[in-house]
Amino acid sequence: MTYRNGVTDQPRPTHPTVAQIREVCQPPAIRGRTNSEHWVADVYLRDISPYLTKQLLKTPITANQVTWLMVATGASAAVALLIPGIWGPLLAVFLGQMQMLWDCCDGEVARWRRKSSPMGVFIDRVGHYTTEGLIPIALGLRAAGFPNEGWLDSIWPFLGALLSVIILYNKALNDMVHVSRAYNDLPKLVDKAEVGVPTNTGIRNLRSLAKFFPFQRAYHSVELTILILIAGIIDLFIGDLGATRVLLVALLGFGVITIVGHLASILTSSKLR
Repeated sequence: MTYRNGVTDQPRPTHPTVAQIREVCQPPAIRGRTNSEHWVADVYLRDISPYLTKQLLKTPITANQVTWLMVATGASAAVALLIPGIWGPLLAVFLGQMQMLWDCCDGEVARWRRKSSPMGVFIDRVGHYTTEGLIPIALGLRAAGFPNEGWLDSIWPFLGALLSVIILYNKALNDMVHVSRAYNDLPKLVDKAEVGVPTNTGIRNLRSLAKFFPFQRAYHSVELTILILIAGIIDLFIGDLGATRVLLVALLGFGVITIVGHLASILTSSKLR
């Protein structure tokens, strides 16, 4: 056994039960996170992940290596969108869900083995930035009719790249908050909803209205792949790429609104105080 801060850490079994994994790796502090826990994890992935984590713990694979699997799976979801027709989006949705499942399991492996590290957090960020940066680019290529002749002569690949920049900038705003606090020796933010509530009444009211139409949530890999699949199904019935192109333009417009609102919320909340 080892000792940490005067407390004895009992050795954990190398072949735990699913119940033991749930108890140790899914405490309320993890399940109750506001911003770090995606809705698919709450709905069903946290119910499934202990079964996969149990199998992973039987192997020498590390938590960081599981995270690299998450990175590869997310990037594969974007590549899958380059497959013409409906099969590409269907595969992308599946891989998007798998990415989030690996994302649940890497933390569970780390918590069970007590191997959490800054490296793991960094690789996790690489995974999400990579996936959510590549999916819009793939969407732009789909909208251009890739790989059919003439796809490079259209504006759609450019719009997809522009959407990628918007999504990555919006994601970076969150990390900018943590960097700014670290530079000023402020404590880590508590992952609770009230922390991000704007103090400005007008912005707070606008933020409340967004709850009825949460378009700002559309820029995660899970939501993006689902929306692209829906557009692909509509395209299948209408016989062209109209729905995919409308989706891309809509995501661009709402993306600009999301950045403005996100920036205003940060500047008028307690996050930088």
